[in-house]
Amino acid sequence: MTTATDTIKSDITSNDVVLFMKGTSQMPQCGFSSRIAGVLNYMGVEFKDVNVLADEGVRQGIKDFSDWPTIPQLYVKGEFVGGCDIVTEMTISGELDTLLEENGIAFSKDAADKIRESNG
Repeated sequence: MTTATDTIKSDITSNDVVLFMKGTSQMPQCGFSSRIAGVLNYMGVEFKDVNVLADEGVRQGIKDFSDWPTIPQLYVKGEFVGGCDIVTEMTISGELDTLLEENGIAFSKDAADKIRESNG
């Protein structure tokens, strides 16, 4: 039988960018999930969205897996990046651009610059 941990490991190893979130990228169910999904969508980053509300095992499992108490959680190339505050800070500082570039993830540099301009 497949466990929540198996499902989580499979998602983060078979997708370059994964967002564990409440709801989906098109229908977020919380403001924090909406913010990260919005940033990724705006920047043109292809990512898999995992709706933790659809599976209680994954909802608790991802918190245990990352040892991080909140959702959303962003993973890039299998590595835990952070939650909403961390991803927001990384976007504004340019660290997210660097992380995506170093991992060969396509994104719109212009869109990232526009986010920074509007938050400057």
